[in-house]
Amino acid sequence: MMILVTGGSGNGRSAFAEECILQSSAPERIYAATMRPFGAEAQARIRRHRRMREGKGFVTCECCLHGEMASISGDCAVLLEDLANLAANELFEEEGAGEETAEVLIQAVSELNERVMDLVIVTDDVFSDGIVYTPETRRYMEILAETGSALAEMADEVYEVVCGIPLKLKGLR
Repeated sequence: MMILVTGGSGNGRSAFAEECILQSSAPERIYAATMRPFGAEAQARIRRHRRMREGKGFVTCECCLHGEMASISGDCAVLLEDLANLAANELFEEEGAGEETAEVLIQAVSELNERVMDLVIVTDDVFSDGIVYTPETRRYMEILAETGSALAEMADEVYEVVCGIPLKLKGLR
């Protein structure tokens, strides 16, 4: 089963996604971490997420680029946290997919979904702030939207978390 969880920053997406993974019957839980630990803010966020997962049986797998997901397979539930970081890494890092980011990520996530029991993907709602961005940032946002839309179509369930409340947008649960 594939679940996509979206919403604005700080609205409880991560906590809800973890709860989805904890409901899985998979014997192993993998946290696919996509954030590069650059700077104090990123390191603080990583520490906070590790504290949230503490005692829940997660094994962390660093997946800052799509190729690093290839090693994940089997009877496991995977929490991919998060698509926005992964897309930024792919688009802006030298070894990333560049302009092919959307296609590469859609394919990589689709293949991951086929290899594991359950997959929960956290992504960002980046279009709700109304700010005008540089062309590079705008392109990133378009790629993230294209990728998120394609994954939402593939997903069994889609939720938007608003003010800590998960709102079901698609699915049977």
